[in-house]
Amino acid sequence: MNLPADQKSIYRFLAIQTIASVVALQAWTTLFNNFAVEVAGLDGRQAGIIQSVREVPGFLALLAVFILLVIREDRLSALSVICLGTGTALAGFFPSFTGLMFTTLVMSFGFHYFETTNQSLTLQHFDSGTSPLVFGHLRSLSALASIGVGIFVFIANPLLGYTEMFLLLGLLTVAAGLWGLLRAPAKRDLVPQRRQMVFRRAYLLFYILTFLAGARRQIFVAFSVFLMVKIFGFTVAEITGLFVINSCINYVASPLLGRAIVRFGERRLLSLEYLGLIFVFITYAFSGSKWVIAAMYIVDSLLYTFAIGIRTYFQKVADPRDIAPSMAVGFTINHIAAVIMPALGGVLWLIDYRIPFLGGAVLSLISLLAVQWIPRHADLRVRIVQSTV
Repeated sequence: MNLPADQKSIYRFLAIQTIASVVALQAWTTLFNNFAVEVAGLDGRQAGIIQSVREVPGFLALLAVFILLVIREDRLSALSVICLGTGTALAGFFPSFTGLMFTTLVMSFGFHYFETTNQSLTLQHFDSGTSPLVFGHLRSLSALASIGVGIFVFIANPLLGYTEMFLLLGLLTVAAGLWGLLRAPAKRDLVPQRRQMVFRRAYLLFYILTFLAGARRQIFVAFSVFLMVKIFGFTVAEITGLFVINSCINYVASPLLGRAIVRFGERRLLSLEYLGLIFVFITYAFSGSKWVIAAMYIVDSLLYTFAIGIRTYFQKVADPRDIAPSMAVGFTINHIAAVIMPALGGVLWLIDYRIPFLGGAVLSLISLLAVQWIPRHADLRVRIVQSTV
């Protein structure tokens, strides 16, 4: 991707920190469910509770606004990557319900604060015609990092235990975060960001779509892999192989989806996402085929890339001074339902494992209806309503 010289530094920073964050998160995601079932002996209710705990830092993402009063945003981004790597590195040393809650919380604070600053820095440094391309390329790099982690786990699984794999991949992420602390990639002529929480009526659709995305996404995160392990008996090797295939597809497709958002607009792409998700969740609920479920996981992950459109839609209608605080507030809104959904889904799982996935289909339908309120030509800036809610 060709970028002006003054944007290459921030792109390099975002790329390396994104790769590092994916290494830690993918290690945790790949190993957690099998580690939880085989070593810690957790049931569906306990796994759901831990997944809810995992989302608490996302709910507290709005606190980043106040942290940015005393630290630059790029520094907070690098520190978040260090925290993410530390939580992953420690996960294997605590094979219990309470131990996994603790390491998950540490890991999750790092992940969510990095995602908040990553999105904010991207939207501040790149215009609305470039940011979808940057998001797409970063997503592609994320897929490449996931492939690397998958290959590592596949090779290392017969040779190393869970503890050693968590530790090695977590420490690699910590090293990349330390590298980031030594850099100062942010441009100095950016529009100054408001250092307070921002709520505006003009951003109501962004808030609604963000809330719904958080609710339905957590059903996928908390229960799709757990479904494969608990109901269909997927092994670590099979889960790892699925992640690698999924990442290969996303590596190729993500830049194309970024260009598609620029060409066709957010409304069309998000509508396609939610139509696909309705089908995916219904299939999760009723398919008895192990390999159909695996295929739905790949489709679901691919559709998740379309969610870039929620952020780029916001960029087109927002006051440029609102980007950093709004990304923090958006993450909190995203995680209001995310804190509740995994625990609630875990209880409903005990009644019938299909119920959480049917709930995901309903949420996707509501999202499909809501996204029709995006203007057909979202690149025309909307007048900002200056009064706050």
